[in-house]
Amino acid sequence: MGRTTQALLFGLGLTLSLSCAAGPREQAKRIHDRLTGVPPSNAMLDAMETAISGGGGAITAALYAIDGAPSAPATGDFYTVTLKNWVTPWTNEDQDVFAPLNDYSATIVGMVRDEKDFREILSSDIIYRGNIPGIPGYSNSDNRHYEFLEASGSDLGDPEVLVPDTQSSLTGFPSEAVAGVMSTRAAARAFFVDGTNRAMFRFTVLNHLCVDLEQLKDPGRPSDRIRQDVSRSPGGDSTLFLNQCVGCHAGMDPMAQAFAYYDFPYPEEEAFPGLELDARKDLGTMSYTPNTVQPKYHINEATFATGYVTPNDHWTNYWRLGDNSGRIGWRSAAGNSGAMDMAVNPAYAEGDGAASLGRELANTDAFSYCQVKKVFRAVCLREPAPTAGDVQAVDDSVGTFNSSHNIKQVFAEVAAYCANHL
Repeated sequence: MGRTTQALLFGLGLTLSLSCAAGPREQAKRIHDRLTGVPPSNAMLDAMETAISGGGGAITAALYAIDGAPSAPATGDFYTVTLKNWVTPWTNEDQDVFAPLNDYSATIVGMVRDEKDFREILSSDIIYRGNIPGIPGYSNSDNRHYEFLEASGSDLGDPEVLVPDTQSSLTGFPSEAVAGVMSTRAAARAFFVDGTNRAMFRFTVLNHLCVDLEQLKDPGRPSDRIRQDVSRSPGGDSTLFLNQCVGCHAGMDPMAQAFAYYDFPYPEEEAFPGLELDARKDLGTMSYTPNTVQPKYHINEATFATGYVTPNDHWTNYWRLGDNSGRIGWRSAAGNSGAMDMAVNPAYAEGDGAASLGRELANTDAFSYCQVKKVFRAVCLREPAPTAGDVQAVDDSVGTFNSSHNIKQVFAEVAAYCANHL
């Protein structure tokens, strides 16, 4: 197929998967390019070619490109560039890939490098920080620590440069406030700031289940947990609420209740005259008020006075029933269930706080497929096509993820596949 025909098809929005058989050395170069974005050294290329030709195979070659071969060190670009760019859009509402390194993105990089259970990104008491000379200390009120680390050009793949710690000890927040990357300062700056904390739920689902709220609408769920700030007759038309609003809010509001104790306040304009809004937000610090619901959960209470008044951070997943049961692929409650008697209603799961909600979301088919498809896009530079080869490759990598929860291995598998399926 000629380049002109390919360009025309891509311009029409069609996705191609082209099988391009290549020799071991060409495969090695492709794998290294896709994983690191830079050419391999001759020593690395030799080691990868030998792996592909011998018993190790293309997956071993990919792991060489990531972490180094016995005879050739890795460049570090997989962690410092490829992985950092992969995660950065998840850390901000604009999904800006050029945002600076922060505690959210650095923690993902470290967990991938150290082959942590990737499901724990939404629940674990973990954070990664820099450990280089002259670096400012971690701060709850600014991002200078991570900006210094990035500006230094240090290799984030070096375990002595980027080191694990616990959020509870580093930030001073109690362990019950910690919920993986959702409780990092960067996530709070992006998703707990202003608003009603529904943004944290929406962007967590978007970034980690690869579905947006519009795709999850189910007007058949109970509406008893929809808050007071949602009009039951927007524009004077109650059918709009019944046919549109309830589809999202009936499921979202009971789960977003997990974030009821969080806020991200920042200085008012009077305190810093002339300072732009974003700059003032950069001075903010996450607030966590155990057993006290943040005032933002009670705003606009007159909109529908008999609506739900949030009393605590106890969440319930109404989407385990109805249309979203199959869309998401909820698994066992995974230790997330709370006071509800699961023998009475085994379809629902519930819990207290953000970490248990994170476990609920991470233990789903949607979470597994989302991670694999994001890796596929990053490494293959295209969406998976509806071809037998791509479908099988995605399913195989989902199987790998479900058995090991090691996303680094998924990167290696996908790179090995894409070396011959451009």
